[in-house]
Amino acid sequence: MPPLRTALLQNSGHPGDPAGNLKVLDEAAARAAADGAGLLVTAEMFLTGYAIGGGVRELAEPADGPSGRAVAEIAATHGLAILYGYPERHAGAVHNSARLVGADGTELANYRKTHLYGCFERESFTPGEVPVVQATIGELTVGILVCYDVEFPENVRAHALAGTDLLVVPTAQMHPFEFVAESLIPVRAFESQMYIAYVNRSGPEGEFDFVGLSCLAGPDGATCLRAGRGEELLLGDVDPKLLTTSRRINPYLRDRRPGLYTSLS
Repeated sequence: MPPLRTALLQNSGHPGDPAGNLKVLDEAAARAAADGAGLLVTAEMFLTGYAIGGGVRELAEPADGPSGRAVAEIAATHGLAILYGYPERHAGAVHNSARLVGADGTELANYRKTHLYGCFERESFTPGEVPVVQATIGELTVGILVCYDVEFPENVRAHALAGTDLLVVPTAQMHPFEFVAESLIPVRAFESQMYIAYVNRSGPEGEFDFVGLSCLAGPDGATCLRAGRGEELLLGDVDPKLLTTSRRINPYLRDRRPGLYTSLS
């Protein structure tokens, strides 16, 4: 299997301005596609901004709403899959969601954040109830979590056991929690033998100071890509050959003894 070139778009865009953020996405998709990317990953709440307060409910849309259709058109125009964060309106509730659209513009997956962080999120969103959401890009199994979700080892291990090769994690990681991007993400990738694309917002936004530091971490624990604190578009490869080799050398999933862990559930 050939590597999947993956683009990580780190920015905070235009909070409160979905149309402006769609323009940013279109420009980034064009650049990423020109460099051979097959997948572009954005940050948490990319379409609307994160620090929008009461605007969450006002700006929330169904997965297939106007903004979702615009993203699908961008993906199809540039011929690459896109994972984006947005506030999703569904059945009277609003979810902090991430949606994956294929290179032909069709929806591949939609995930609702299951672990909400802080007063803002708990007051603004309804948590999702489906822990493992996956899709296929090429021959790779791609799983989705959002921000705080990845800080629970059970979530990542559930994806590993379900066969996820690349875990995409749009995030809104803020100061002073830089260690999550710097240390925790590479460890999660190693202990569950997968790639993790962790894509953050950057700079001050409302009461928050987003730290950037987006990364692509491999199953060998190495950080393949690492952003700084500002806006960046990074590109790197998710290599199926490295997955196969690393899983053979580090057989954590094979050597587990689930019978010893029943107290965890």
